[in-house]
Amino acid sequence: MSKSGLFAHFGSKEELQLATVEYAAALFVAEVIEPARSAPKGLARIWALCDHMIGYSERRVFPGGCFFAATSFEFNNRPGPVRDSIEQMIRSWLSYLEHAVEQAQEAGELDPKASAREVAFQLDAFAQASNAQYQLFRNPQVFDDARRAIQERLESLRP
Repeated sequence: MSKSGLFAHFGSKEELQLATVEYAAALFVAEVIEPARSAPKGLARIWALCDHMIGYSERRVFPGGCFFAATSFEFNNRPGPVRDSIEQMIRSWLSYLEHAVEQAQEAGELDPKASAREVAFQLDAFAQASNAQYQLFRNPQVFDDARRAIQERLESLRP
C-alpha cells in the first residue's frame, strides 16, 4: 500500500498515529496484563506483571523495544491527542501496577507503610531500564538483572 493510500484510509496522519497507539495498547494488555491476571492477587500478581513487562521487551514484541517507552520520548513535548493517548496508557499501566501493590499490602504480603505509588514506580523503572539498556547495548543479561532487582525490592518489602 502506498503512503498516500494509507493516509487516505485513516483520514489524517494523526488518526493513523492514534490507531497505532490503540493497537499497541491492546497488544500490551494481551502480552503483559492479561497473562498476569491468572496469578493470584498479591506478590504473585506483582511478579507476573513485572515478569511479563520485561518479557514484552525481551521477546521484542516491537523491534524497537517497548512501544510506549519509545513513543513517550518522541511525543513528550508535543501537545495533542497522540501524546495524550500515550500518557493515558502509561498512567493506566502504572495505576494497575500500583493497585497490585496495594492488594499485596492488604493481604499482608508487603509492608503496608510503603508507598504503593513509589513501589510501582521503582518496579516499572527496573523494567524500563532493562528495555532501554537492551536497545542500546543488545545485552540480554539486562533482563535477568531487572528480574533480580525486582525480586530483591519485593523481598525487602516483606513484613
